[in-house]
Amino acid sequence: MKRKTWIEAWKYPIILLFGIGISNVGAWIYFIALNLIVLDITQSALAVSALYILRPLATLFTNFWSGSVIDRMNKRRMMVFLDVFRAVLIFLLPLSTSLWYIYSVVFVINMAGSLFGPTSTTYITKLIPPEQRQRFNSLNSLIGSGAFMIGPAVAGLLFLLGTPTFAIDINAAALFLSGVITMFMPNLEKDTVTEPSENWGTWAIIRQDWHTVIQFYRRHVYIVVICLLYSSVMVVMASAVDSLEATFAKVVLQLSESDYGVLVSIAGAGIIVGASVNTLVVKKIATSYMIGFGTLGVCAGYLIYASSASFLVAAIGFFVLAFCLAFVNSGFSTFYQNNIPIEIMGRVGSVNGFIEAILIMMTTFAVGVAADLIPIQLVVITGVIIMTLLGILLSVCILLPSKTRYFEVLTNGMKVD
Repeated sequence: MKRKTWIEAWKYPIILLFGIGISNVGAWIYFIALNLIVLDITQSALAVSALYILRPLATLFTNFWSGSVIDRMNKRRMMVFLDVFRAVLIFLLPLSTSLWYIYSVVFVINMAGSLFGPTSTTYITKLIPPEQRQRFNSLNSLIGSGAFMIGPAVAGLLFLLGTPTFAIDINAAALFLSGVITMFMPNLEKDTVTEPSENWGTWAIIRQDWHTVIQFYRRHVYIVVICLLYSSVMVVMASAVDSLEATFAKVVLQLSESDYGVLVSIAGAGIIVGASVNTLVVKKIATSYMIGFGTLGVCAGYLIYASSASFLVAAIGFFVLAFCLAFVNSGFSTFYQNNIPIEIMGRVGSVNGFIEAILIMMTTFAVGVAADLIPIQLVVITGVIIMTLLGILLSVCILLPSKTRYFEVLTNGMKVD
């Protein structure tokens, strides 16, 4: 009887995780193949770097209005459409060698990806009961970690069998398959979500929705503080420091390309080990401890890496930060799902993503300019120190005894006051 109950409870989450896994592996294949295609066309590292700018630009262009659509649309239908839409665009991507054609298509693909993120988060929150979210998020983290290792390996195999264009087509097929799998998920909003109206997308509606998010954050200051600190540490500062990773490895540590590849693989191993341990202990560790102590572990790993002068020390730093990252990410996902009202989750996620994208572009630009003016290791150490101070602040806020109610397993989601 227990087995039957378990199967019924986890049937759809497992199907969803399977679709996410396929999409994640495909995304890594696409990412590597696209870099190689642009490099082959242009022979320019700057042209490849421009691909990294397109993602936050697409987020800026999309997220100021996308929440208004996400919260009013059927999430399952939207996820299927976005998967199939991206699959078609990715399939069309290699049809021209024009750099502007490639940039334009990639920009639209990234826009669709910016829409998909908050949509899938809202759907997952609706689908997964509060008592199952920690376990689901830990498994989702494990799948993402596996994709980090498996994706590049599959991409390399596909390059041996064919060309980067062939790998791009495989990713298109993977996204299409993910969309098909999503079609078998339950339609949770069949009777509750209205169809699009002519008022959607107007400035009045967008302004009203931003006001709704701002009002929610004014009433729940603690939640916005945690969200902003998490984004600042784990996304903004991490992205800025990581943008100098390859340069740091070659200039400061004087590593060869193969040595740097091993360093990245060690980080991948750390992610997988951390995510695996996380799935085993997730029920025994409070969400607040996962985020609080995990954040300190990530910052400690970055400090070890930034102050390193040898491959071994840098490898230890990479492994530590990657190991702890799985705990932080799955813990924050649970906190977010339990504390953001489902009915405005799309709008909140989109506003957060919009602010995040601005901060990423500003911080990464500042770090890049600084690296041209002062020694790279000093820039990295300074960035990591700022990251660590923010991480300590996040951990203190998370571990306050008076805030434990925000990290308890809920029987009902929060509602808008």
